[in-house]
Amino acid sequence: MRYIDHGPGGAASAMKIAIAPQPAPKAGEVVIEVAYAGVNRPDVLQRSGGYPPPPGASPVLGLEVAGRIATVAPDVARWKPGDVVCALTPGGGYAEYCAAPAAHCLPVPKGLTVKEAASLPENWFTVYDNVMTRGRLKAGETILVHGGSSGIGLAAIQLAKVLAGATVYTTVGNAEKAEYCRKMGADVALNYREQDWAAETARLTNKRGVDVVLDMVAGDYVMKNVRALALEGRLVQIAVLNGSKIADFDAMPLMLKRLTYTGSTLRPRTVEQKAAIAAALAREVWPLFESGQLKPYLYRTFPLAEAPAAHALMESSTHIGKIVLEVKPQ
Repeated sequence: MRYIDHGPGGAASAMKIAIAPQPAPKAGEVVIEVAYAGVNRPDVLQRSGGYPPPPGASPVLGLEVAGRIATVAPDVARWKPGDVVCALTPGGGYAEYCAAPAAHCLPVPKGLTVKEAASLPENWFTVYDNVMTRGRLKAGETILVHGGSSGIGLAAIQLAKVLAGATVYTTVGNAEKAEYCRKMGADVALNYREQDWAAETARLTNKRGVDVVLDMVAGDYVMKNVRALALEGRLVQIAVLNGSKIADFDAMPLMLKRLTYTGSTLRPRTVEQKAAIAAALAREVWPLFESGQLKPYLYRTFPLAEAPAAHALMESSTHIGKIVLEVKPQ
């Protein structure tokens, strides 16, 4: 099979097409003939040497795919060869064939294309777990979503608005991104380059603060997030684009406001934990795609051989929504 080799790590230009044997399914797994693969920030981090795969995972980039099941392990009963699915993968998505746990596969929602389905798993597994489970967002509450125009951000905006009925604030880098976020359900979009988002959030909530913050920035955002939270608020950390160290951290607001500061990474979680998220998505979220209440948000598709250009676009942060690789259209 063809796959993308990123070598020992480095610039996007290091990626190239290479040839390797097709994977065989281990117990509990299926092998998917990949039509499309999603591109995500963790792929960029892994390529550059900052996010090694967990033990036993494929070293090939790619955490989400969609396509046709080619083979199944003898102990897999739910899926059969020929079924069209999208899947969260432990790695290996930038390839013509990819192994994934059967329990991490989901059907392509009715009304969506296979390409659109490839853009769903990584973002929606992450957002559902962190907004609904860890963030405990409830109907009538307020949430601040940083990076609203990213794949994660747009998923969080939609999920908070449609599933929880929350009031949604988000931060973005320009007017075009702000408009798109409002179109996807954000009540307020704040341009962090032109506005003090923390002060605006305080003003808009009459100094009450928000109930949940979903943050992938960290660094100097952490204390601003803490101060932006209401009593009993929850700060959920899912990435650290500005660094994991917090120079001015003050624990006092956590105690005075009885806050929860939590976070997670998805890839190292157990098969069983991710299977539980998949079951929740099938039950609560996939029907909302089929009814048209939730929408995918594709920005651009690149052929597999142009993976370097896809990563360069991801690193530029000029895109809105998801970037997808066309691997082997079916």
